[in-house]
Amino acid sequence: MDEFVTPPPLERGDRIAVVASASNAGYRFPHVYEQGLDRLRDRFDLEPVEFPTTSKSDDYLYEHPEKRARDVMDAFADPDIRGVIAVIGGNDQLRILKHLDPDVLRENPTRFYGYSDNTNLALHLWNLGIVSYYGPCVMTELSMEGGLFEHTVEYTERAFFEDSFGELRPADEFTDEIGDWENPDSLSEPRETEPNPGWRWAGGDDPVEGRLWGGCLEVLDQQFLADRYPPDDEALDGAILAIETSEELPDPAWVTGVLQALGEREVLRRFHGVLVGRPAAQSYLESRPPERRERYRQEQREAIERVFAEYNPDAPIVSNLDFGHTWPTTPVPIGARVAIDPAAKTIRFE
Repeated sequence: MDEFVTPPPLERGDRIAVVASASNAGYRFPHVYEQGLDRLRDRFDLEPVEFPTTSKSDDYLYEHPEKRARDVMDAFADPDIRGVIAVIGGNDQLRILKHLDPDVLRENPTRFYGYSDNTNLALHLWNLGIVSYYGPCVMTELSMEGGLFEHTVEYTERAFFEDSFGELRPADEFTDEIGDWENPDSLSEPRETEPNPGWRWAGGDDPVEGRLWGGCLEVLDQQFLADRYPPDDEALDGAILAIETSEELPDPAWVTGVLQALGEREVLRRFHGVLVGRPAAQSYLESRPPERRERYRQEQREAIERVFAEYNPDAPIVSNLDFGHTWPTTPVPIGARVAIDPAAKTIRFE
């Protein structure tokens, strides 16, 4: 698809809709949610407008996917709303897609921000030719304990306020430590960070460019299994694949299997290049010592590189990027054109 629109940037003072398009942890942890809203106001000078789903429990949201879809459409259609941001991710946003009216979204292109399960909505917008942003979310990045990472602020301001996202650079440090949301006092305690070793380069050596497509690999797996929502395979010719994995910490063997299946489907060969977000190596599901975390990251990176070496060896692969389920966050624009230059070691969006 060649005809894409990047929705107009926000301006300071604008209204931004807050929707529980995936799930609503704010219902259980209101102190975390409110801090994220405060950061929208105080750090970015935006006015959050809470839509109805932000007051509902996850049980209600699961039973009413059409309500989540309605919030998204109403936010896009409201002329006083300049952006839409998700509360957090989840695990069933696939179920809202059939309730979305594509004409409403297409006729009212608005900047959407969200990642993880929000991959579903991002790729739905991709099919409509609308650029969206892979993050931030209100409760994860924006409510970061101890204050926002300056790297997050820099790239979120680009996503909010700039026409072009520009060139990426690695963050100086990162964390995949999980906050203690049960304890309100923990919001003032910064998470432990690790030095960022920088990007890892593999695959082809030639510069490439294309439109970014992808997101959370577990959601891409759901999309292809449902087989209703992915674009025609030919529409991915020349695209750049973005992938990262969630706090579920999928085994590298699972990552291998999913990518092999896409290779056999002849999807992988269509991509000109691959951007890989640094995988979370621990989560609320499992705490791991440093050496186990590093081994997990290496095993996943090697799994991705092996599969592409078989199915698309000419595609340059850049791993350890700052998008996805570690922090700080680079909210890369899904649908925007991006250029990868392995010789110069640069990644730049239009």
